[in-house]
Amino acid sequence: MRITIIPDEKIGVIRPEVYGHFIEHLGWCIYDGVWVGENSKIPNTRGIRNDVVEALKLVQPGVLRWPGGCFADDYHWQDGIGPRESRSRRINVHWGQAPEPNSFGTHEFVEFCARIGARPYLCGNVGSGTVRELRDWVEYCNWPSGSTLADLRRANGAAEPFGVTYWGVGNENWGCGGNFSPEDYCTEFRRYASFMFNLGTPLFLIACGPPGNDADWTRRFFAKLKRYYGDFGRIHGFSAHYYCGTAGSATEYTVDQWYQLIRAAAQVEPLVVQQRAAMDSFDTARSIGLVIDEWGTWHPPSPAVPGLWRQQSTLRDALVAALTLDVFNRHADKVVMSNIAQTINVLQSLILTDGDRMVLTPTYHVYEMYKAHQEGASVRALFEADDIQFGSGADVHRIFGLAGSASIQGGGLTLSVVNPSVDRPAEAAIRVLGAGRFRLVTARVLTAGDIHAHNRFGEPPDVLPRWDSARGEGAEFVHTFLPASVTVLRFEAV
Repeated sequence: MRITIIPDEKIGVIRPEVYGHFIEHLGWCIYDGVWVGENSKIPNTRGIRNDVVEALKLVQPGVLRWPGGCFADDYHWQDGIGPRESRSRRINVHWGQAPEPNSFGTHEFVEFCARIGARPYLCGNVGSGTVRELRDWVEYCNWPSGSTLADLRRANGAAEPFGVTYWGVGNENWGCGGNFSPEDYCTEFRRYASFMFNLGTPLFLIACGPPGNDADWTRRFFAKLKRYYGDFGRIHGFSAHYYCGTAGSATEYTVDQWYQLIRAAAQVEPLVVQQRAAMDSFDTARSIGLVIDEWGTWHPPSPAVPGLWRQQSTLRDALVAALTLDVFNRHADKVVMSNIAQTINVLQSLILTDGDRMVLTPTYHVYEMYKAHQEGASVRALFEADDIQFGSGADVHRIFGLAGSASIQGGGLTLSVVNPSVDRPAEAAIRVLGAGRFRLVTARVLTAGDIHAHNRFGEPPDVLPRWDSARGEGAEFVHTFLPASVTVLRFEAV
């Protein structure tokens, strides 16, 4: 087995926004996950949990998307500002018809972003909102003072503008966001975007993309945009969503189901390539970035983990996260942002909470290990390893034996590698092409003795990164990648 790194073949800069996150008013994501209120016995600062803040700061989140998701297209931002005791109470029609107190609104979200070090990404309401409503939200957030909306923000406690750059013009508008055709959504997008002015802050406007990898939807959207509106400059990003689903359940699966889910996760790569190709046929200059602002695993609810779309995250989910981030790294010239769904308590979360208790999931540890890639230059890395075969009879399938990505930043080289084999270590020769010499300085590995391992409340974690003893110097190295593992190797130039 061999890994060849080619530092001279740079692909693109890995933007911090590629390591983005997503929170929605769904289950316990916001309430209990982020917001507990000032009077809670859980340690908090102005209602926001301190333990969650400290944990997320360590993974260096590039951007955070809110309030949805499907919730966004039934959310009216005015409900979530001003004194909390006076805020409107609504029904969360998309997620269990639960009461929505609007205790967590724009000010609380922006403060949460500032405290964890993430740039805010607001998703606007196209499905049930108005152009004026979204236009006014921009002014409320970004205009310094002297207008009624800016002065209202100041009266509500924020003297300085929020300076929100990233704005989504609706969410899944082919479905829960209005059931538009791509042509009809194109018209709506252009109408909304025309009135989202750069009021003190240049905006990065993100259009809703297709359901899954539907290249025809993408072409139809851009064909109408190009034909009727020419070089419309008020579009900067185009989003797609990819959930790889499940195989078995969150914590109970066979070896074949382990491989099935990893194989499904790998299909995000053709989505990236094919969606970018469809965009390129209209946007040859690549002035519009591809955004994957919802992705991850989606397991069926489990009685063992109560709560709407609340699921455990196992070692298998960690490999899915690492594999997906490696795809985005390898395509740094195509992907400008991604947002795993969702940060806390819902779907493929980084953190689980239960009252005053908190657990860091295996997915969390992948983000902490991979943060070394942020702002690095992605470089070509070739992986040669025997495929893994699974299934039987007519259902025999193959997946990669090793996969990963490499980046260079300053004098350092970062190599991340996924070994999906449940029982086979992979000894690989690592070669760095070119005249330079490198020193292997650190190796961290995330694995466990059981492929179903996960971290539980009140117990020592079963899945935790550990340091490996790997060392070496030169242009060629040998490293053994443990079964069912995620490994990050760090090299320094000498």
